[in-house]
Amino acid sequence: MHKSALATLFLFLFLFLYPLHLVSAAPDPNDMEGSRDPALFSRMPGFRIENYKELDFDSYDFPVGPDEKTEPVEGHFYSAEYYVNEGVKIPSGLQIVRNYNSAAKTIGGEQVYEWDDGMKHVTLRLVKENARVWVQVDSADDGTFYNITIVEEQLMNQEVTSSAESLAGSINDTGKAAVYGIYFDTGKADLKPESDAALVEIVKLLNTDTILKLYVVGHTDNVGQFDNNVELSQQRAASVVQALVGKGITSARLTPFGNGPTAPVASNSTEEGRAKNRRVELVAQ
Repeated sequence: MHKSALATLFLFLFLFLYPLHLVSAAPDPNDMEGSRDPALFSRMPGFRIENYKELDFDSYDFPVGPDEKTEPVEGHFYSAEYYVNEGVKIPSGLQIVRNYNSAAKTIGGEQVYEWDDGMKHVTLRLVKENARVWVQVDSADDGTFYNITIVEEQLMNQEVTSSAESLAGSINDTGKAAVYGIYFDTGKADLKPESDAALVEIVKLLNTDTILKLYVVGHTDNVGQFDNNVELSQQRAASVVQALVGKGITSARLTPFGNGPTAPVASNSTEEGRAKNRRVELVAQ
């Protein structure tokens, strides 16, 4: 048999002997207390979890190309460090990376980037329901341990940018209007460029009703310290006012105010609810 054919056969047999099933495996008795496998993947046979972290929302920079090119991703965050148990046949680092790569492709995923710097690494990406899932696997070359990092990035069903007419209607009916098309980086008050469409509509609203004055109110979810959230919401409201002034609106018509987490419109117990609570409201003065 040709050498390349033998190599292909060996790889196939290896992957068959070390399959990754798309359901969570039973916990190992040596696992870190409270840890778990991710929902999409089981672990390599004979490995235990020694370190584990899971957050409802965080950010991570996934390597996507050479020269330290990365893609920042925000969403539900999961990470775990797996170590091989004593007496278990140790796979190679390449075997571990190839297994996760194969498992991801089985459910429609793709390899984004693979690299070797003394350890084996791969970045993977797949879409699951309404979320884009990013995965990074880092394995020791000798296969004795590996890390997996996963961020589930929620995809918006629609980019919510209210029109000037709908904002005016809401203010006339209720005295206020929620705006969800204004975006900030996590924990920061700098407006992201994709906020411009919503800002343009607010400018149209104010130019149409030239006597309207607004409180520009920042709201957050309840994640983090209360005082920090109040301060952050004030800073974000001030950033919106500054941007509107930069588009020709007189500052005397706009008053920034930070409400922090004190006026939720949904439960903070779910990410969907927290996303609704992170908003800017326009309140008629």
